[in-house]
Amino acid sequence: MTDLHPFRSPHGAHVLLVDGSRIYDVDEDSYAEAAVGKVPAGLRDAVRTQYVDETAYRPGGLRALSLNVAQGCNMSCSYCYADEGRFGAHARLMSVDMGRMAAERFLNQVPPGQDAVLGYMGGEPLLNARVLHEVTRFAADLAARRNISLRFSVTTNGTLLRDEDITLLGDFPFSVAISLDGGRATNDAQRRLRNGQSAYDRTVEGIRKLTSAKRRPRHVSLRATVTPRSGELPMMLEDMFALGVDEAGFAPVLASPDPKDMFDAADFDRFLTGMIACGERAVGALSDRQRFPFSNFETALGEIHRGSHRPYPCGAAAGYASVSAEGGLFGCHRAIDDPAFAIGSIEDGADREAQRDFLERRHVLQQEPCRTCWARFLCGGGCHQEVLARGRVGCDYIRGWLEFCLSAYADLSSRIPDYFDEPETFFKDQSVEPFQ
Repeated sequence: MTDLHPFRSPHGAHVLLVDGSRIYDVDEDSYAEAAVGKVPAGLRDAVRTQYVDETAYRPGGLRALSLNVAQGCNMSCSYCYADEGRFGAHARLMSVDMGRMAAERFLNQVPPGQDAVLGYMGGEPLLNARVLHEVTRFAADLAARRNISLRFSVTTNGTLLRDEDITLLGDFPFSVAISLDGGRATNDAQRRLRNGQSAYDRTVEGIRKLTSAKRRPRHVSLRATVTPRSGELPMMLEDMFALGVDEAGFAPVLASPDPKDMFDAADFDRFLTGMIACGERAVGALSDRQRFPFSNFETALGEIHRGSHRPYPCGAAAGYASVSAEGGLFGCHRAIDDPAFAIGSIEDGADREAQRDFLERRHVLQQEPCRTCWARFLCGGGCHQEVLARGRVGCDYIRGWLEFCLSAYADLSSRIPDYFDEPETFFKDQSVEPFQ
C-alpha cells in the first residue's frame, strides 16, 4: 500500500502523506527516499498516525436530499446517461403530496441548529415547477419553525425559467447549477431541444435572467459536459465566464448510450492537457489577485487545503440520498431506479441494512486498484455510478489532475497564503479577467 507520494512545485520538493492528506516540504535527500518508497526519517512518526481504516461509515441521519421531481426532459442530449431523465422507464412527475412528505420526513431527522440541503433534480425539474415552488415554501417554513438552517439547490438546463421561477430562486437560499456545454456551436451539437430550437439561446436567456435579477440566487454555476468531440477547454471556459456566473467547470462523459460520446483512456490525455491549461490560467489570475472561478480547480484546492481524506467520493447512501418521482429512496440521483443503489422509500423509511451493505462494498479500501493508489483518499474511489457503469478508465487522468493541483497548492499557499486564510477579502477585483 502506497503511504506517501513525492511531488514538486515551483516552491520546491514535497511529500504527500496519503493517509490524512498531509503535505510536507522536504529536502532533496528526503524527496529521493520517498521516490523509491522509503519513508524519510523526518516523516516516520507522522506516517504511523492512521486516519482512515477499512471501517465503513455507519448510516446516520441525512443532511442532504434531492427530489427527482420530473423524470423526463424537454431536451434530448446525445450523451444523457439517464435516458432523458426517465432512467429506463416511462416519464413521470412527482406529486405535491410526495414532495411534501419527502421534505417533512427529511427535516424530521435533522437536529435543531443543524444545516441541511434540499435539492431538485430531473430530467428537467422545471417541467414540474409547481412542486418545486410548493415544496420549497413548505420546507422553508418547516425548517424555520424547527431552527434548521435549510438551503436549496436546483440543477436545470435553464430553458424553461419563468419570471416567477426567478423570483423564487432569489427569495430563498438557492444554488442554481445550469448545464451548458460552452459556446453555441458546441452546445447545440450535443444538447438538443425537442422542438428543434437552439438550446444555447434559450439557456443563455435563462442565465441572463438569473444573473440580472433584482434578487439574484445565492450562487449560479455552469457545468459543461465534455465529450471526445467537444472543443478546446480554455475556449469553452471563456464562453461560460462571459455569462457572468459565479463559477464554471467541466465533467467528462463516462456513461452514455452513444459510444462516440464516452471517454476512453486516450481521450483523457487530451482532456487532462486542457484541464491543466485552464488550471495554469487560474494560477496566474490568483497570483494577480483576480477572480478565476474555475470550479474543478477551486474545489480541488479547497479539499487539499482542508486535508480532506475520505474513503468515499461523496455522501451517497450515507449523508445524502435521492428520491424518485414515485417515492423510492436511492443512494444517488444518478442511479434512480437502479436496485444496486436502492436504500428504502419515503413511505417506509431508509433501509439501514441496504445502506450498510452499500457503504461496506463501496469503501475505497475494498476497491482495486484503489487500495494501493496514492490518490485514494483525495479521490475516494471515483463516482460510484460511473465506476459501476464503465470501470476505472479515468484513473490516470485523476492522478494527473491531482498532481497538478497539489503542485499548484504548494506554490500558491507559500506565495499567497491569504487566498486560503481570508478568501472573502483576497480579491482586489470581483470581475473575472478574460483569457489573454
